[in-house]
Amino acid sequence: MSEKNQEIFVIADADEGVQLNVGRRLGVAGVGFHLPGFPKVVTLLKQLFSPLVMATNAENDWIKKELDLSDWEQVDAMSMQHVEALADKVGLNYAGFLPFADPKELKHKVKGHMVRPKNVHLANKICLTLGGGEQVFNLGQFVISADWAHLADDKLVKEFLKPQIDFYASLVNANSLPVVYEAEGVLGKEVAQKNLKKLKKLGLLR
Repeated sequence: MSEKNQEIFVIADADEGVQLNVGRRLGVAGVGFHLPGFPKVVTLLKQLFSPLVMATNAENDWIKKELDLSDWEQVDAMSMQHVEALADKVGLNYAGFLPFADPKELKHKVKGHMVRPKNVHLANKICLTLGGGEQVFNLGQFVISADWAHLADDKLVKEFLKPQIDFYASLVNANSLPVVYEAEGVLGKEVAQKNLKKLKKLGLLR
């Protein structure tokens, strides 16, 4: 197997500040914490990507909201605790925590950090990945994985993606944010097109 095929895929938060220096991000709000359907989506992601691990990050807004916390130190501690427990529950390895600091080497060869300013969101759009996770890091967009959508029923796709899209719009005080997509990646054009077709049918992409 080639080195390229040995790339590690990381379920990480969709926050625009999450930058992986080693690892390909599959963005999920709150790394799946309290997100309906997450175990089902992980099952589908396991069919598409290997090796697959989970990592969390500083200033995780979704977890802050879900646990009704106001202090970022608390949020960071809870994020590590809950995401590690969730990884265990869905049968994935937990790589660790991405800080506001120089790129940090986590477990399972994952490396990365947070690169937006603390307590500031710069994103002005949402990008759904269709072909194999985040290909090009962009501080201007939240990144949500829809690479698995072609394998799921319509109900799961809508119930899983819509709350994430709505949440990130609320985070930057927007009624809605433009939703774009990234089709490149290891899954290839055919799979990306299947995902695109489904998301358009469900009104999640235009």
